[in-house]
Amino acid sequence: MSSRTWTPAALSSERRALAGACWRVVEAQHRVSTLKLVDTLDEQALLESLIEETKPAVPPECRHLHYLLATPFRYGAYPHGSRFRCAGMTPGVFYGSERVATAVAETAFHRLLFFAESPATPWPANAAEFTAFSVRYASAHGLDLIAPPLSKVRAWLSPTDYEACQTLAERARAASITAIRYQSVRDPARGANLAILSCTAFVQDEPAQRQTWRIQFGRSGVHALCEFPDARFEFARAAFAADPRITDLNWER
Repeated sequence: MSSRTWTPAALSSERRALAGACWRVVEAQHRVSTLKLVDTLDEQALLESLIEETKPAVPPECRHLHYLLATPFRYGAYPHGSRFRCAGMTPGVFYGSERVATAVAETAFHRLLFFAESPATPWPANAAEFTAFSVRYASAHGLDLIAPPLSKVRAWLSPTDYEACQTLAERARAASITAIRYQSVRDPARGANLAILSCTAFVQDEPAQRQTWRIQFGRSGVHALCEFPDARFEFARAAFAADPRITDLNWER
């Protein structure tokens, strides 16, 4: 089945309710990156407010949300495309995962892309700190690419070619679809990801749960650890090798 057959009208007939928890991982620096530039918390607050004024305005429908939820929707121009978002002027997408393990795997993969493109960069001596947070969402008009008949389209699973998914997202918006569930091609366990196309799909104004993760990159692979709750994941060298950009990664650096 070709992805080209899915017009907005056809997608409308496949809409279904989607709801649950959505996990996202961000660099922990979002909390303290400006603190080292000032002497007091009041100065940090002033600096943060000045930085905020330089950013694009948050869309009106997202202004009640915590900034971790609203941020993906405020930037309308992107130099590079992603799976469900074209490059250039295009609506934002909030990417997340149904399980924190999948979100950590996605983060590990995308961080490895940096090292793949910079073969002379040494592995960091210390683990990088990340924050994983969850938020509940509900969409009466969702798409599930993991369930038939949409699961028959193999183009959704390409590790490098996002054209079919980007076209789908454009048509999905035309069909008033606000969330897309799809299979992760990065997670070795092939968990489910979520692309939230509209911030109106969130049923919470702030993140519900937060976890601190430390991810270490090195010659043996990637190791991710969380203390509360106690959890750890290990990604060997071959974990992401299906992507041609990682296949030839120089692990010995």
